[in-house]
Amino acid sequence: METVYIAGGCLWGVQHFFKSLPGVILTEAGRANGTGNTPDGEYDGYAECVKVEFDETKVSVTDLMNYLFEIIDPYSVNKQGVDVGKKYRTGLYSTCQKHLDEARAFIDNRPDRDKIAVEVFPLTNYVRSADEHQDRLELHPEDYSYCHIPLSVMNKYRNSIK
Repeated sequence: METVYIAGGCLWGVQHFFKSLPGVILTEAGRANGTGNTPDGEYDGYAECVKVEFDETKVSVTDLMNYLFEIIDPYSVNKQGVDVGKKYRTGLYSTCQKHLDEARAFIDNRPDRDKIAVEVFPLTNYVRSADEHQDRLELHPEDYSYCHIPLSVMNKYRNSIK
């Protein structure tokens, strides 16, 4: 298994979406690249993210980037849907240089690469979010109305074979 950390705005929808993808083994809501060590209080520079464990024989980092670009506005800085602020920035973070190189190549190969605001950085710190944020949309489907990801996109891969 491989692990990357994907930021795509509010983590509730991002976790729900990535959890449904073929080759994704496990997801966990969290925060990446901030300065604090607890999920309490303010975000201390963190990006809301989802820890994504995946089987690289079934899904690549390039595939994960393609999926990410289905659910975000890649040109938006610190904003996705109604959520605004640095914690809602988009990005892919990893402790593995191969993952970072693949994500950067994905962006570099796009004709719109100069407009893309998606970060690709080494993971410097990760904090798991509180239990109330784990699998939030599965436990509280009424919160879908708050999510920036359209339901048609959210459910696009729901019946995929893992």
